[in-house]
Amino acid sequence: MIKGYFNYRGELFFGMDLMAVDSSIVTMDAMLDTGFTDWLAMNIQDIESLGWSFIEKSEKQTASGLVRFNLYAGTVFFDNQEITIPVLGGDEFTHILMGLQWLNNRKLVVDRKMDLLTLGE
Repeated sequence: MIKGYFNYRGELFFGMDLMAVDSSIVTMDAMLDTGFTDWLAMNIQDIESLGWSFIEKSEKQTASGLVRFNLYAGTVFFDNQEITIPVLGGDEFTHILMGLQWLNNRKLVVDRKMDLLTLGE
């Protein structure tokens, strides 16, 4: 189980370890975005610094309309598991975004009043 935290605006964040191609680990906080239906989205600059492999261009529907993103294969460690997932890359991302795919096989517990935020099996 991973413990998360609420930032000053009440947004939900979880720590995530990102593995670069040289096997080094970078720990970052990712914001859970329930309006985002994929796995992970990051700024292209951050993805390229990790050396993740480009897969293809991908069009996604956003609130701003149809947008073309780069799709990469990224390796993350989350809840003590190494997972290779598709990662959307774009210049417009200011935070790492976790999408709804993380909730397909994990239980999200949110209790703002008790300051409780977990994501686990």
